[in-house]
Amino acid sequence: MAAATIWWLLAGGAVVAELLTGTFFLLMISSAMAAGALAAHVGFDIVVQLLVAAVVGGGAVVAWYFVKKRRKAALPKDSNPALNLDIGETVMVYGWNPDGTASVKYRGANWTAIRRAGASENIGAHRIIEVIGTRLIVEKSP
Repeated sequence: MAAATIWWLLAGGAVVAELLTGTFFLLMISSAMAAGALAAHVGFDIVVQLLVAAVVGGGAVVAWYFVKKRRKAALPKDSNPALNLDIGETVMVYGWNPDGTASVKYRGANWTAIRRAGASENIGAHRIIEVIGTRLIVEKSP
């Protein structure tokens, strides 16, 4: 069997393994194996093929590390508006209880609202900034 065929089979196996496990780094390894296959098609010997695969795979892993490092940290799921569509919605607070909570009507049900830390007990429209279980963390709307 030709060296290029072996490289392509290994690259395909890495892609299948990535699809089964969801490990993104296996895609980078499969790209390294594809680079090794291309080196075999050009006619390089096995040592050069291995070096090409190592450089491409290692470079891809290092590049992805720096890409992930530069990204902003993801918000926690309780306060991430992309995951929780309640974030940013408005509720009306008509009065605060002595324990710092309020009962608000939201989406046709009664919810317990809690002020954001350091916020004063204002009544009126409040914006939901976080949802923890069945409690809404709110802040006064501007």
